[in-house]
Amino acid sequence: MTSADNVSERGQGSRPDTRVRVGTVPAQAGSPDRRDPPGQPRVFRNDYAPLTPPPLGEWTPTLSVSVVIPAHGHQDKLDLVLTSLAAQSYPAELTEVVVVDDGSPEPLTLPRVRPGNTLLVPSAPGGWGSAHAVNTGVAASSGQVVLRLDADMLVYREHVESQMRWHHQVDYAVVMGHKMFVDFDPAAMAPEYVYEEVAAGRAETLFDLGSADPHWVERFIDRNDRLRSAHHEAFKVFVGATGSLHRSLFDATGGLDPSLILGGDSEFGHRLAQQGAVFVPDLDTSSWHLGRSQMQEQRAAGTRYRMPYVSNRVPDFHLRRKRPERQWEVPLVDVVLDVAGHTLEEIDTTASALLSGTTPDLRLWLVGPWGALHGGRRSPLEEDVLDLRLAHETFRGDPRVRFVETEPGTDPRVPFRLYLDAGPEPYPQALAELVRTCDSAAAGLLSAPMPGALTAEEGMLRLERTAAFSRARHLDPEARGRELDRVVEEVHGIHWMPATDLIHAIGQQEDRLEATTAKAGAAGTAPRTDGAEEGSAEVVRLRAELEQARSRGDRLRRRAERAERKLRWFTPGLVRRVLRRIVR
Repeated sequence: MTSADNVSERGQGSRPDTRVRVGTVPAQAGSPDRRDPPGQPRVFRNDYAPLTPPPLGEWTPTLSVSVVIPAHGHQDKLDLVLTSLAAQSYPAELTEVVVVDDGSPEPLTLPRVRPGNTLLVPSAPGGWGSAHAVNTGVAASSGQVVLRLDADMLVYREHVESQMRWHHQVDYAVVMGHKMFVDFDPAAMAPEYVYEEVAAGRAETLFDLGSADPHWVERFIDRNDRLRSAHHEAFKVFVGATGSLHRSLFDATGGLDPSLILGGDSEFGHRLAQQGAVFVPDLDTSSWHLGRSQMQEQRAAGTRYRMPYVSNRVPDFHLRRKRPERQWEVPLVDVVLDVAGHTLEEIDTTASALLSGTTPDLRLWLVGPWGALHGGRRSPLEEDVLDLRLAHETFRGDPRVRFVETEPGTDPRVPFRLYLDAGPEPYPQALAELVRTCDSAAAGLLSAPMPGALTAEEGMLRLERTAAFSRARHLDPEARGRELDRVVEEVHGIHWMPATDLIHAIGQQEDRLEATTAKAGAAGTAPRTDGAEEGSAEVVRLRAELEQARSRGDRLRRRAERAERKLRWFTPGLVRRVLRRIVR
């Protein structure tokens, strides 16, 4: 009794076959093996407009799909979900359903009306919860595409087919199905009736649409042109219930985090985005969510529970931004700092500025020949690796600092990676400004030449967006260096900005002081002795410049003294005395 046609004695032999008869294969569908297919469309950011899925019922699918349903109790809802799946338009021979019983008080059973290829398995030992159950179901399945479906989702006839169209286009899409929330009376519907209505294309009449509630994600989807303009924020509306992706993408992401009992979908969506996924809302069909969601009925409690768990793992989680002073398990930025051949002072200047800046949410990788350090007898003041030894001792107590000999591999959870050499001194807000600019420009790569640099080799701040580089590597696995940057530009864009407002520059500081004094001299400003100009913008800025010079040590003292001499003839007496104290 597993066939979709074996629904009731009354229906056999008299009910017309209403399943879709599909037509031709679109040119871009390709073979069933979609791992890095040739000629795959390159989606720019999250603008999936170049993808052209065929009309429902007018194409021939080739990909197999595994519908994975985590379930805990509520046999009555599960029966209707399986009934609606039995009436799907997607070919039965390409469909399997795996129901995972996640420790139900009364063991679940498979109803008589269900898809022909349906498997019921217990959740794997060692865990519990929806995320753990989904991982169990995926491991027990074999389809090329995984469609996760909650056990309270009664789907329309074309629900599976509609999502699968996108996966025949690209193998890095995450497709989200549409749903409406309704009150549910388990005694109101018989499975046989539900099957007939769904198979006949009348699923929308099973409930009163006027009394149903849409999901909150629809407002975000509408505001962002069906997510096409959502850029790096598109993953935020991937909150489970119904959604699908290629198995290769599921495996590359590592599956769901079983330690997250609630909020696991948001965290999984973040890691999918980091893998370069494009998020597509499929609105051509829908489903009924049988009952209201937990966040609809217990929003405050649900938010309170999710806040620490999701914040620790998702740097772009909106509740995390309320704690900007915190450090988290997954940092916002990995900073790769090349310290080989640099002095202690140069290393300390750059590393200390980053660690004490306005963005403590970072992880700092100091790349240098640390293996050269040894505990044997040596001349403590003259050894060849003295600067390296002193730098190691200076920063080994900071838990954010890592000492590595080669560039570390990319952590796919961390949104950004910054590259720079030791020596320059970033302003306190430099890291925050880099990330803000990269996000506002929706760039995959931000390049900021150092002050005075004429070529990239002379100095460059390079901020990479992990998601953009992941997609570029997926689409062109052989690309390296500038060739990879070109792919990133094609799929996400590159933004250029000067680093003059991010990095302290000795030459730049002196030039500004000289330009200011020249301007004042050209204006013929007479010296004052009453201090009336102490609060002027020029004087305030110059004082700030010289205070910064003092903080950088003796090497700038002579320049500060020269600046004072130049300023003495037009600076009020009180300010001159302040400047003298600064340079002492």
